[in-house]
Amino acid sequence: MTEAELLFNPFVPGFTDDPYPHYARLREAEPVHASPFGFWVLTQHDEVSALLRSGLSVEQDNLAPTPLREMFEAATEGRLRNRESMLDRDPPDHTRLRKLVTKVFTPKAVNALEPQIVELVDESLASIEKEGRADLIDALAFPLPFAVISRMLGMPPTDHTRLRELTGTLVRSIEPIQDPEVAVAIVDAEDELSEMTAEVIAWKRRNPADDLLTALIAAEDDGDVLDDEELVAQVVLLYVAGHETTVNLIGNGVLALLNTPDQLASLRADPSRAANAVEEMLRYDSPVQMSRRITTAPYMIAGHEVPPGTFVIASLASANRDKGYWGADADEFRIDRENARHHVSFGAGIHHCLGAALARLEGRVAIERLVTRFEALRQDGDLEWNGRINLRGLSRFPVAV
Repeated sequence: MTEAELLFNPFVPGFTDDPYPHYARLREAEPVHASPFGFWVLTQHDEVSALLRSGLSVEQDNLAPTPLREMFEAATEGRLRNRESMLDRDPPDHTRLRKLVTKVFTPKAVNALEPQIVELVDESLASIEKEGRADLIDALAFPLPFAVISRMLGMPPTDHTRLRELTGTLVRSIEPIQDPEVAVAIVDAEDELSEMTAEVIAWKRRNPADDLLTALIAAEDDGDVLDDEELVAQVVLLYVAGHETTVNLIGNGVLALLNTPDQLASLRADPSRAANAVEEMLRYDSPVQMSRRITTAPYMIAGHEVPPGTFVIASLASANRDKGYWGADADEFRIDRENARHHVSFGAGIHHCLGAALARLEGRVAIERLVTRFEALRQDGDLEWNGRINLRGLSRFPVAV
């Protein structure tokens, strides 16, 4: 089968710039799709939502050989990547890890950050105003969540540029990989990032403070604590997920507003709509485009039997545009959409995103203050997408104010 004949091909040039026509075609033709690449893809809201809540495995050891997996293992010479984070563990390990992390990553801790987030946003906006134009990603969308999670964890001064490079490479591990060089780069990035994190943890043990990292080191539940490998894995997960996703929410969300002037005007006229506007942004252009599960036994989906050991991709982005669920205007951006919060962008079930409240808070503050401060906000040049299939977003977004 040639590239052109594939019903669904996330590797085709241009896919990451606009995947939505590809998802629409797949929803219409084959919403439960067995890909020649060795994975299955679900694109309709009901099936995606059911899979996320299914209790199926996320552990790679349960995966049968596939062309993409065999390529990855051959390219990396069998080097195993760290699989101790709660994102990659099934119960009871997942239950134990999430319980320990949840003890310190609390709603109270997140809500207490709002004054700091407002301060960070206003500092960025003042800089943008002074210059008159900026790359919104470099000036606001990336530095805000990066600074927030760094402060929350209590990270010491470090090489932010290198960290950004490493995390940007590491997140490619949660999407289909076809390029052996990318596979090697992912493993190398994880090794380096884990070593850096271990050094930070050792420093924090010597310099405890009132921060999330100190609390994670001390977290205990009936005598249970995180061991060194688990601690490194959870910190890497929180650090990466804490900024690599929110940058897409802010960038993609502002772009949606600029592309729909009536919705932008509606938000400016009533900034109290910002919270629901963020939910619609999450639905309309999901910061995380897909999630995955692995079958451990034959699994029935809409009349199709998926064999054990199969990688099943839940297309969050597609489910969020499914007209069968959202109605005929599913492809339209409407900040007053009453059920916008029913999106699946944060997943569902036991792996529902732990940082959802933080992402919502950062997105609401940043976008509301940006659009209300700058009445003349406009795009000021060509956009550049980051080329990622899963954590899809803008890498360059020039604006003028």
